[in-house]
Amino acid sequence: QVRLQESGGGSVKAGGSRKLSCGVSSGFLGGLYCIGWFRQAPGKGRERIAIVDDNGRKSYGDVVKGRFTISEYTEYSADAPLTLQMRSLQSEDTATYYCAARLREFDEDCHAPGTRFTYWGQGTQVTVSS
Repeated sequence: QVRLQESGGGSVKAGGSRKLSCGVSSGFLGGLYCIGWFRQAPGKGRERIAIVDDNGRKSYGDVVKGRFTISEYTEYSADAPLTLQMRSLQSEDTATYYCAARLREFDEDCHAPGTRFTYWGQGTQVTVSS
C-alpha cells in the first residue's frame, strides 16, 4: 500500500510562486510506477497537472506548461520527496492539489489521457488572490 502526503499549500498572491511536496511512504517495492499531481477547483472536475514516471519522463497539462515544474522522483531517495514548483500563479490555479501514484506495466504509458491512478493523498489547498 503506497501512502502519499502532500504539504506546502497556502495562500499566495497572483504572479507569485509556491512549492508543493509529496511524501511517499511504503514505496513501490521495486515496481515500475508513475507519480504526479492533480488538482480540483470548486465545482470543477479533477485536472491532471504533471506526471513523472520511473524513467524520468515528464508530462504536463496544457494550462500549466511553462509555469509548473515537477521534480524527478527516485523511489529509494527518502530525502527527496516529489515536488511541484509553481510559478506565475493565477487565480485560476486556486484548487486543492493532490499527489497521486500508480504502478504500471512495462509497456504501459501512464502519461496517456484518462489513465487512472490508484493511490491518492488527502490534498493540500492552494489559494491565489489578486
